[in-house]
Amino acid sequence: MRTHEEVQSARQFAGRSRFIEIMFGVAFVLIILRLYYWQIIRAESLQAIADAQYGTQRTLKGSRGTIFSADGYPLVVNKPVFRLYVEPIHLTAPIDHIANTLAPLFAQLSYEDDQALYASSSAEVVLEQLQKEWTSSILDRLQKKSPWVSVKNNIPLQVKDDIEQLSIDGLGFEEQEARLYPEASLSAQILGFVGKNQEGEDQGYFGVEGFFDRELRPRSGLSVLEKDALGNPLSIGTHSTIGARNGRDIQLTLRRDIQFLLEEHLKRGMEKYGSKTAEGVIMDPATGKIIAMASFPSYDPEKYYQYPPETYSSLLANDVYEPGSTMKIFTVASGIDAGVIQPDSVCPVCDGPRKISGFTIKTWNNEYYPNSTITDGLVHSDNTVMIHIAELLGKDKFLDYMKKFHLFEKTTIELREETIAPERKTWREIDIATASFGQGVAMNGLQMVQIAQIIANKGLLVQPTLLESMDDEGTVMKQEAKVGERVISEETAWKVTEMMEQSAAHGDAKWAIPKGYRIAGKTGTAQIPVEGHYDEEKTVASFVGFAPAENPRFVMLIKLREPTSSPWGSETAAPLWFAIAKDLFIRMGIAPSQ
Repeated sequence: MRTHEEVQSARQFAGRSRFIEIMFGVAFVLIILRLYYWQIIRAESLQAIADAQYGTQRTLKGSRGTIFSADGYPLVVNKPVFRLYVEPIHLTAPIDHIANTLAPLFAQLSYEDDQALYASSSAEVVLEQLQKEWTSSILDRLQKKSPWVSVKNNIPLQVKDDIEQLSIDGLGFEEQEARLYPEASLSAQILGFVGKNQEGEDQGYFGVEGFFDRELRPRSGLSVLEKDALGNPLSIGTHSTIGARNGRDIQLTLRRDIQFLLEEHLKRGMEKYGSKTAEGVIMDPATGKIIAMASFPSYDPEKYYQYPPETYSSLLANDVYEPGSTMKIFTVASGIDAGVIQPDSVCPVCDGPRKISGFTIKTWNNEYYPNSTITDGLVHSDNTVMIHIAELLGKDKFLDYMKKFHLFEKTTIELREETIAPERKTWREIDIATASFGQGVAMNGLQMVQIAQIIANKGLLVQPTLLESMDDEGTVMKQEAKVGERVISEETAWKVTEMMEQSAAHGDAKWAIPKGYRIAGKTGTAQIPVEGHYDEEKTVASFVGFAPAENPRFVMLIKLREPTSSPWGSETAAPLWFAIAKDLFIRMGIAPSQ
């Protein structure tokens, strides 16, 4: 029989054994939980750390899409530029030596980029000041306690080569891309430009660059490569790549030769007639394709930051104006289509000024033609004849035709900056009367040329477009003509065309009409509204028309703001229109009418 001491000792031993068993059990559970934590919960993060130690990844960049003219010429391409960076830990030369060596190169670049800004000072003085500024800037950057410091972007290839020949340890280059414009500022407001967004990424602004930014923008890729402890690639390691995608190439409807022709004429016309601005658009009436489109003043898209922002947009798309007498082709077309008049209908109330709602409305030259026909009214640009047509139509019918001609809507052209006038909520009798001859109603130039396009295209609306096709890495998507509804009958369109021919042939600018060609057109001279009244000295002079009248190949609007040589469209915009048309007949191979 065991003694009391032996029993007590056995109990103590059993207790210790159980404690040890419990501790082993707890330890085992803790180990299992810890393994679960590391292998399950932290698996992804640990794998990422391992990948960082044994693998390297590199972002692959594609190229932004190229923009071509309709005849295949590149209007916007990419050029290689470089970012200079410094890894201070690897620098062996003194930072003041580096700054003094790089500053002259960067000063020269800054001067070349913005010579116009420094035109009032001598080159030597400007370069000396820029060199001081760059020396200070580089020193500030190199003194930063950072493993990697960006020094300058957009360094040309030649300057990069010059810096590399200096053999300065710790300097490196990162390749980038910048937009290059082979035709300089040609069609700048249609193309737009590429700048930086808030994240520092390339982004298109204005024009086609802005409208099609998503399509032109490249898609980045990723390359992942396994390496050993020394950083060398493993021959049996994994290597995966998600390829970058280039942006889509875009072909515009613009013809380079005609775009150049239009711009040269507009610049000369702006100087000859002393206008503040000059605008022109040429469209194929059957397809809606914009063959050429420009407005001045313009800018250089490669150095857009040197120009005022108001030059970035095409005035034809975002300048809302009162069209004046060019609006009369709309009024005549609406009246004939509605059946309330015919070209030879006689106006019984056109022998003097009209009094409407307490207002007296006169003709532009205060001359009147009793019992004149509607055709006579268009030829003489008679306001009283247009008021008569509007009265026969009535307010509701007149507004219905404004809607049919889409004068309360944007044209949907591929320019995000297109602007239209807000739709008037109430229309009084006087508002309809003045709108009939283009006063008190506003639109942009594209809306005006669309009115003429409908008439030239036998009454069918075709939406204007700048897009010919889009190429997605070999897959070409053609833009089809956006044919809309019939706005007026074909018979109406022919009648209005004949009336516009008479208007052009008997107008004050008939001397400028190219011989042998039938041209349908209408002048416009609109006073500019200023603070609730019209400025009697400042006008917008314009001419809209198409040719050849019997088979229109182009429709064109020319518009001059505040010409000083003469306020009248017949003496400024019309002769300019005919001069451009004369060159277009040759350039487009259009034979004289038989």
